[in-house]
Amino acid sequence: MEGRKMAKGVTDRQILEFRKAFESDSSAKVAQNAVSNADLSTLTLRRDLVQNMDFSFSTKLDEWSVTNQRRSGRCWLFATLNLFRVGAMKKMNVKDFEFSQAHIHFWDKLERANHFLEAMLETSDRPVDDRTIHFLLSDPIGDGGQWNMATNLIRKHGLVPMSAYPESHSSSSTRSMNTILKDVLRSTASEIRSILDNGGSEKEARGHKETRMGEIWKILCIHLGTPPEKFDWQWRDKDNEFHRKGEMTPLEFVEEYVDVDWENYVCIVNDPRNEYYQTYTVDYLQNVAGGPPVVYLNVPSDEMKAVTQRLLEDGTPVWMGCDVGKHMARKKGLWDAELYDFKGLYGVEFGMEKADRLRFGQTMMTHAMLFTGVDVVDGSPRRWRVENSWGSEESGIKGYYTMNDNWFDEHMFEIAAPMDYLTEEMIAGLDSEPVVLPAWDPMGSLAREEALH
Repeated sequence: MEGRKMAKGVTDRQILEFRKAFESDSSAKVAQNAVSNADLSTLTLRRDLVQNMDFSFSTKLDEWSVTNQRRSGRCWLFATLNLFRVGAMKKMNVKDFEFSQAHIHFWDKLERANHFLEAMLETSDRPVDDRTIHFLLSDPIGDGGQWNMATNLIRKHGLVPMSAYPESHSSSSTRSMNTILKDVLRSTASEIRSILDNGGSEKEARGHKETRMGEIWKILCIHLGTPPEKFDWQWRDKDNEFHRKGEMTPLEFVEEYVDVDWENYVCIVNDPRNEYYQTYTVDYLQNVAGGPPVVYLNVPSDEMKAVTQRLLEDGTPVWMGCDVGKHMARKKGLWDAELYDFKGLYGVEFGMEKADRLRFGQTMMTHAMLFTGVDVVDGSPRRWRVENSWGSEESGIKGYYTMNDNWFDEHMFEIAAPMDYLTEEMIAGLDSEPVVLPAWDPMGSLAREEALH
């Protein structure tokens, strides 16, 4: 190419060279024949890794069946309530139990709608194509969330058993409801701006917001059912003994049956782009207006791993967030950082370091689940057991997955852990003033991966 000006567009000469190179590459022709007739994941799945996988663990906590978020992005709520139900099952002496995910989902939708409209009021002096406003408008009422967002809801609205507020079609399949809510919220954002732009007062704008919030309440009740103020609670335990607690409020139910000291929990993350032992928050990452902000403590992956291991060995499952779809064999219930041999199939180099994958949009947290086990050899973990919320059919081994330790480093982003399990350096880092990342930063991504069947 020396002395030849490089063309900006794809030229006929380049296409001819591409054709010749491909036609002369026998391995590429074989790959073409294979991929055009079979699924990519089937062709690239490394048999040696699958064959050598052991699904036993030196520490295993789960003795219960998995939950199913169905066609919704409520994984973060399921993971939180799956953590809480462990102690509840012990206290009630039952083999299985579920808190109502639909109940806390209702309150998330209502609070998130309010938070969005408050953001529209707060930013009303900015142009509508401002990047932050554009980002907020892109998904004003999605299903995804974070640990802190779940605890904000529970602190304010409590919990109820599944029997007091069962699933509806719209809680299990949220797309239609979300489409309607997005329409109303974007319309309301436009109306609020119109009021203010035409000389109306903030009081008038807030009055309109309140009217619209009443309409959102109505829509949510139509789709999900009206959340109970009180309910009767009674049950029969696994020894066939009957128990009657009587009338309870959702907040009383939390106080009685959640034995996790969740107010003492903090979120630690691994974000190699940014300084370790420093706290971070994300602009407008919230669901409850006026509630505590979402704050992360950034730590090296090995230290996040060590905290997770200690919690599991002490008998406590761990809430976590990861990029679930990377190198995952769904039906086999397996993650490994090198599970698929794409390089071998295509003869092309793949991959960036974790930090660059975050910078260039190749990764972010997409899903929340629960660690329920770990296999430790000579003090170091080699694989992890994960409780998913995609049901027991066609997903893992009865809904449980095995994560090789190399996958943890590459695709794990977050855990929630009690402060008692943090190192002195981590504790000191919690005192740092949180750095505010922009609303669109990948660390503000919401766990929302749907379990589509």
